[in-house]
Amino acid sequence: MRLKTFFIYLVLFLSFSIPAMAQNKATKAADDAFADQLYFTALQKYQKAYSKVKNNKSERDRISFRIAECYRMMNNTKKAETAYKRLLTNVKFIKDEPRVLLYYANALKSNGNYDEAIKQYQAYKDLSPKDPKGQQGIESCKMAKEWMANPSKYTVKWEKPLNSKEDDFAPAYADKKFGSIIFTSDREASNGKDLDNWTGLKFSDLYFARRDRKGEWSKPVLADQAGVLNTKANDGVGQFDQRFVHFYFTRCYNDSRKKNGCQIFMTSRTGTSNWSDPEKVDLGGDSTSIYGHPSIGSGDVIYFAAELPGGQGGKDIWRASKKSGKWVKENLGPVINTPGNEMFPFIRNDSILYFASDGLPGMGGMDIFRSVYSKGKWSTPENMKPPINSPADDIAIVFNTEESEEGLFSSNRPGGKGRDDIYSFVIPPIYYTLEGIVTDDRSLLPVTGAEVRATGTNGRSFKYTTDEKGHYSFNKMQITANTTYDIIVTKKDYFNEKGRETTVGLEKGKDLTRNFVLKPIPKKPVVLPDILYDLAKWDLKPQYQDSLQGLIETLDANENIVIELAAYTDSRDTYERNDILSQKRAQSVVDYLISRGIDPDRLVAKGYGKRVPRTLTKDITAAGYTFKAGTQITDSLIASLPGNDVKEAAHQLNRRTEFTILRNDFVPKTQVSGTQASPKIEVVIAPEINGIPITKLKEGSYSGFCFINGISTAFTYDPAEKDMFISATQAFQFLKEGVIDKNDFEGDPAKFISDKTISEKAVITLKEVRIAKNTVKDLKVIVNSKAHGTFVFGGNTLKKFGIFRIDEAKNQLIFD
Repeated sequence: MRLKTFFIYLVLFLSFSIPAMAQNKATKAADDAFADQLYFTALQKYQKAYSKVKNNKSERDRISFRIAECYRMMNNTKKAETAYKRLLTNVKFIKDEPRVLLYYANALKSNGNYDEAIKQYQAYKDLSPKDPKGQQGIESCKMAKEWMANPSKYTVKWEKPLNSKEDDFAPAYADKKFGSIIFTSDREASNGKDLDNWTGLKFSDLYFARRDRKGEWSKPVLADQAGVLNTKANDGVGQFDQRFVHFYFTRCYNDSRKKNGCQIFMTSRTGTSNWSDPEKVDLGGDSTSIYGHPSIGSGDVIYFAAELPGGQGGKDIWRASKKSGKWVKENLGPVINTPGNEMFPFIRNDSILYFASDGLPGMGGMDIFRSVYSKGKWSTPENMKPPINSPADDIAIVFNTEESEEGLFSSNRPGGKGRDDIYSFVIPPIYYTLEGIVTDDRSLLPVTGAEVRATGTNGRSFKYTTDEKGHYSFNKMQITANTTYDIIVTKKDYFNEKGRETTVGLEKGKDLTRNFVLKPIPKKPVVLPDILYDLAKWDLKPQYQDSLQGLIETLDANENIVIELAAYTDSRDTYERNDILSQKRAQSVVDYLISRGIDPDRLVAKGYGKRVPRTLTKDITAAGYTFKAGTQITDSLIASLPGNDVKEAAHQLNRRTEFTILRNDFVPKTQVSGTQASPKIEVVIAPEINGIPITKLKEGSYSGFCFINGISTAFTYDPAEKDMFISATQAFQFLKEGVIDKNDFEGDPAKFISDKTISEKAVITLKEVRIAKNTVKDLKVIVNSKAHGTFVFGGNTLKKFGIFRIDEAKNQLIFD
């Protein structure tokens, strides 16, 4: 008797049998074989008998049904489906035997045709409304379709080296390192050469295979060739105890002279393939009793499959424990067992039971289920779902450690080499990564050197410094499952940015992406203080020392700024005395700034005496009088003011030191000497020429320096050009240095800015361009790398700064 087929399909047929009509010799021989559960023999005889009863319709239908039943009992679902389908044309027969519809639906379900199976289950339900199997079949098909659409996390692999054209099933790990297995097969090398009259197949033996360091399985060999473990009977379906010392297996007898059963035996392995004489595990009963599929727990506990009094119907899972030297059996009860068949138990950690069942809602034939023992009871079995389960028979699962979700099982699903094949399964390690790009909000360029720190709810924290492309990443060893990460991105001169990413609820590995945009901290506007003096005095009053503190902080924070200090007097007294006084006033401020650590080379000091009356840039109220913005404090204005107090206040407004930012391209020194000389205080007597030095180039153009948004920049004046051009390289450099930003581009800046250059023909607005003393705001420049020089003025553009001329004798560009 076959180990798998016998356990699955042995049922009592007396109540199901159709009464035979007057039998001829052929049909009687077939019926006798069928009654003796020799289904392969019965099938052959029924096929011969069918042709001899052509004129007896009732007998033909009965034989057709028996042929279908033989295929069902032999677990040939494809041919069973076809055989049952032929009977559907006989309405009267179906009405008398509605279970044909049930078996047909079961075959359809086992072959994966769920939609048609649902129709046949409904037809059976209509004819047999009291039998719950119809509705159960409908519900299980619907669940199977849902499971197919939403499979579990496992991946399944057909293990080619282990499988043959015959049945290969029920693997069991054979060593503590889980590097070898013993499994059941009826392949050519088996000892039992006779054909099983139940199935027409050979008897099964136990085989051994080992896995190498690369994870490849060796060619299976007989686990025993001495006839101790493997005999001419069906031997197989076993498992080692937890210490891998004793091996428990199933043996079904093969004696044609009497009714045979199956028993569980125990043997010990010595060496690779030597076994002690097997001893029967005495679970009661006699040689006709059916016990099999052992799984060993700790403390002399064995789980097995059997059909015994006190069960739930069909094959049940039982547990036996040794008490006073005897095995005491216990049925696991109706939570685990059903009126169908429950077999191939595997006990894990003494608390998790895996088993195969065709009585619980499943996908087709036998499905694998899982139940947990806690607080004295078993949980409702959970279907393992695809890809572990399929519409076919899925049985005999084993795991290779107590913790991992990895192991082997057997299935006769399509796609294998034989009938039952061995498959491996695993939940692949789920890996997560996190990466992204950090860009500058102003320029859209990558931010290099930003620190990205990710802190997880698991208490672990990691940091990464962005590369030249602004990229950061955290690998699979850092980002873990079921963890939420708070991310903070920091860099000097930028506002911090925060974000959050989580792997909580993610069932599959994922490469998480989170990009960040850092906003530069706006530089504080340089507030230049008013420094006023008493009449004929030059000393810096304490309150003005305090007002200079903001300027010092700005200079410290912006080490590239160079400023001009311009000192003035009021109009009273002589030019000579006022020139000296303005020098002293400038000197007092310079000395104070140097004493506070400001590099003298960043200070350009000039004394203008009384030559430049003040022009107010804002409203100022003094002595109760409001001087409006734009007012020039001339002698004529002062003479027109009411009262001496107001006039004196006007004179004091002219006694001042003013500050102007000249440029922001100063290169700080690495070391500053302890004693630093003050810059020379220049007295400006004659008006300065409004021009700049230039150099004539070979092409008929000229080069000089201008200021773009405060940055000193070389330019080329090309009389042949009309517009203003900038090279892509220079534009990109301006963008990186913050001279321009994304808002200065016409159109979508992302279309023109890449991480390496600026696109040709991009139009950029320069907020302020200064040549000599002339300033033009919002000047448009076109990116054109073919123009001569990195920054080119055409004639039309240069005219915007005023009327100009070229003094080639003095090499100057002069504005009149």
